[in-house]
Amino acid sequence: MGDDNRSGAYDFRFCDPETGQIGLFTTVIESGDESAAALRLGVTTAGEVCEAELIVVRQRDEALHFPDPKFEAKPVMEAFVPEAERVSRERLLTLANGYFATLEQNDGQLFTAFHPDCQRVENGTQTTNNPAFMLPIAKLGCEAQFRLGWYRYDDRLRARRFPLVDVERGLVMAHGFIDHRGVLERYTLTDGTEVESHIRRPPTFYLSEVFKIEAGAIRQVEANFITVPYYMPSPWDTQGQGQGR
Repeated sequence: MGDDNRSGAYDFRFCDPETGQIGLFTTVIESGDESAAALRLGVTTAGEVCEAELIVVRQRDEALHFPDPKFEAKPVMEAFVPEAERVSRERLLTLANGYFATLEQNDGQLFTAFHPDCQRVENGTQTTNNPAFMLPIAKLGCEAQFRLGWYRYDDRLRARRFPLVDVERGLVMAHGFIDHRGVLERYTLTDGTEVESHIRRPPTFYLSEVFKIEAGAIRQVEANFITVPYYMPSPWDTQGQGQGR
């Protein structure tokens, strides 16, 4: 690449030897703009690449703009879990899928467990415990946000896939589509506060997301997502459109 088109310094790599999956969260720099990027590769036992999945979050193209992204290493994501504290692949998958179930229903119920120090980064911007973010809910932590039912404008989280589980580091890489009908105008949080939805047209977001599980709870979330046509089918779904939960 030329000087204006290159990869960025952020380099978070992880893998799943059992399924031959490799993940990378990084950035790309194009014409001076730095964009979050997520890459997944599937590799055969012969060392041949058989799958490649990439999203690049070019903010100018997105329905939601995330201000002041910071692409920084996160030691908690990189850390290996002591062998005696590791949980099973099945439990890791249950916690990650439970996060999506919580997001989809969003009525204050939790279908996963959150670590007290849980943080979430979306498209390079921290959206928990960050009062400077544009949405007031961002001043709260992960669990508190979901307890309020703030994300009720998310109608479906479908075509969920969990192709990569890094048991040694307690990581799960996930993909899916979040559909928004855009018809919800005002709604009431579980504490009685009335708020206005900031999504008033029907976009769909396609996401690549990594969950860090620590002490049996979600400790860190990193999500990259892009805007795609509403209700776009999954190209990875060989059984249909993957519309179910």
